[in-house]
Amino acid sequence: MTSIANTISKRPHTQYRGRFAPSPSGLLHFGSLVAALASFLQARANDGKWFIRIEDIDKPREMPGADSEILKTLDAYGLHWDESVLYQSQQSDLYWQVLEQLHQQGLSYYCQCTRAMIKKAGGIYTGHCKNLAHSLDNSAIRLVNEHHCNEFVDGIQGAVHVDPALSAEDFIIHRRDGLFAYQLAVVVDDIYQGITEVVRGCDLLEPTARQLTLFKTLGAEAPKYMHVPLAITDQGYKLSKQNSAPAIDNNNPQPALIKALKFLGQQPPQHLENESIEKIIDWAISHWRIDLVPKKQEIML
Repeated sequence: MTSIANTISKRPHTQYRGRFAPSPSGLLHFGSLVAALASFLQARANDGKWFIRIEDIDKPREMPGADSEILKTLDAYGLHWDESVLYQSQQSDLYWQVLEQLHQQGLSYYCQCTRAMIKKAGGIYTGHCKNLAHSLDNSAIRLVNEHHCNEFVDGIQGAVHVDPALSAEDFIIHRRDGLFAYQLAVVVDDIYQGITEVVRGCDLLEPTARQLTLFKTLGAEAPKYMHVPLAITDQGYKLSKQNSAPAIDNNNPQPALIKALKFLGQQPPQHLENESIEKIIDWAISHWRIDLVPKKQEIML
């Protein structure tokens, strides 16, 4: 059986390739800066390329103009990307191609179970629709999960153990409302861009197991993963767009950039606070140590 991954990308993994993939549901906040900075520095310190991917496949949640503001902010903070920005909204044909190939190989099926039904049955989907003759109309598409990922090793957090029931679940790869599921889009795009390592926040630590499952299903080599701590408020809330976290200041980026370096366990000298963004970034690249990043999954600001 031909590997589906071979139809997506034939990029050789001969050079480090990292990425930052924000959604345009809001502006970048301090937590976003931490994830972007860690991803950028890891790529540059490994003489690699760094890409920006705008995850704009959930139109109802988008904030008008957020994508261009995100790019302006990254540029203001000295986080300059390689090649053109990839927009997931332009990848629909590729996602449908992968869905069709999975269907042809018997690796997916249509499901009409609602969240309420699954919750009533215990909270874990048990394959109720697997052998029913549903059509795409009013159905989600689920992956036939043949590669259960019960544990994996994260480059920062170490061994990560996953609930076996959750890791065995046939998860959704296309939603009933017609939107592509995050798990499908992120994996297909990582294959398409030849990403070799993903550095991101710990809020995505658990979903990594499903992404590893999908990489195996598609016959692709998965990237390595490193998950940096999340910034939380003194009330215990994660800084996020959903929690209305304040946007970082494009006009005075030095303080936030120094703060983000310290958050990541780096040790910028005091005089760096008065230097230009370019000099701060140059110092950060040449002194970047991933082993100094805290292994905690959350750190209070």
